Amino acid sequence: MTEQIVILDFGSQYTQVIARRVRECNVYSTILRYDTPAREISALQPKGLILSGGPSSVYAEDAPLPDPAIFKLGVPTLGICYGVQLFAHFLGGRVEKGQKREYGKGTLTVTNAACALFARLPKRLQVWNSHGDKLTKLPRNFKPVAVTENSEYAAIEHRSKGFFGLQFHPEVVHTPRGREVISNFVHGVCGCGKDWTMRNYIEQAVEEIRAQVGRERVILGLSGGVDSSVAAALLHKAIGDQLTCIFVNNGVLRAREAEVVREVFGRHFKVKLRYENATKLFLSRLKGVTDPERKRKIIGRTFIEVFQAATKRAGKAKFLAQGTLYPDVIESVPIAGNPAALIKSHHNVGGLPKKMKFALVEPLKCLFKDEVRLLGEELGLPKEIVWRQPFPGPGLAVRILGEVTPRRCEILRNADRIVVEEMKASGLYYKIWQSFAVLLPVRSVGVMGDERTYDYTIAVRAVESQDGMTADWVKLPYDLLEKLASRIINEVKGVNRCVFDITSKPPGTIEWE
Repeated sequence: MTEQIVILDFGSQYTQVIARRVRECNVYSTILRYDTPAREISALQPKGLILSGGPSSVYAEDAPLPDPAIFKLGVPTLGICYGVQLFAHFLGGRVEKGQKREYGKGTLTVTNAACALFARLPKRLQVWNSHGDKLTKLPRNFKPVAVTENSEYAAIEHRSKGFFGLQFHPEVVHTPRGREVISNFVHGVCGCGKDWTMRNYIEQAVEEIRAQVGRERVILGLSGGVDSSVAAALLHKAIGDQLTCIFVNNGVLRAREAEVVREVFGRHFKVKLRYENATKLFLSRLKGVTDPERKRKIIGRTFIEVFQAATKRAGKAKFLAQGTLYPDVIESVPIAGNPAALIKSHHNVGGLPKKMKFALVEPLKCLFKDEVRLLGEELGLPKEIVWRQPFPGPGLAVRILGEVTPRRCEILRNADRIVVEEMKASGLYYKIWQSFAVLLPVRSVGVMGDERTYDYTIAVRAVESQDGMTADWVKLPYDLLEKLASRIINEVKGVNRCVFDITSKPPGTIEWE
């Protein structure tokens, strides 16, 4: 069994970051609900346990509390922020509302250099705090090992049991040496090796897919995006011709999208691929529609309709595969039974039509986005697919303001192709979050070849982001902007003006619709 660290989630906004930091130590991590029974955790044979932070007070009436038996599992345990309160609550300490709340940057002073968490670290560390309650009485047999300006118990340990508590957050970037603290716990205390690699993951995933699927057939909706492409490659490696991929051309794809997918998966990987050209159907239903939300709903409903019909033609299958990622699964599960803690509902989680009687296969549900890209490289997918920028589900329809028509699609597709080409030529395409063209429903007067024109305007958008939640516009070099404008106006018939969008998110969004 793969060595792993189990993280119990008590509703912290940083739980996924903890998981990432553990994986950056080349150790597999998995997030479970706070109330997962101890026997289920034990069955996973974890090398260690981490109790996340959370917004609650441990003594609140509705506080999320774990199975008390987790403290008898006999594995090293690290409590972060709220996790320290849990030690106090179950093992004989006391937590009280702090006289002074600690939020933001602080200085940690290590008072016991023999503590394994701070091995090879300086005596003073910058840390990040985010708590109002504080530990005022140590749990039985715990000792203090570090202090901050406002807490004499900023770090505590029960050395013989391998229990550690931190009042600060080592997982966030604002604790610069926090990764080393987590590494000390994972490697120094828990004794984990460094075996979590994509090559090892492929072997493990292939075994799990084969065990789940057996000899049954699997259907996968292949969009050409990173997630579905990597899922397709992994499934094909595991089960070969038992997999059938369905690619739906909705008429609002990027330039050469259909050709690339058919070339890579149909001819190179020899995947059984059904190509459904539904361009006319989608565009006919979008005719006259200008409201962005209506566009999205029409495209979503039509896709399901086309996909369902295609699955019937593909023959009987028991499983439907999806490219659901780890954040999609975790963010779509309410914490502590509180609907307000549900971050978002996701289209890949619980969004199947009731008529579609499939069992789910989600081969990427244990991975983060960048891990999926590394997996794609390991599986031999081309860079063009693995490292491509995000593309909205409704495609070019949300980058065409106003009505979506065949002519407008063609104009935007050609302009967007130029943006991609020039961004790649400049070396910036794979370095930023997104760059693309938008077709505005604005026509203006221009002069081209001594003739008056009255054509459309293209806006170029380039943004930098970590997760798409916030974004800032990228300061593209003037010579690149000049080349973009020149090529778009000269090569795209129907365009005579080009502008550059310098709006951040917020107040704007990344996409225009």
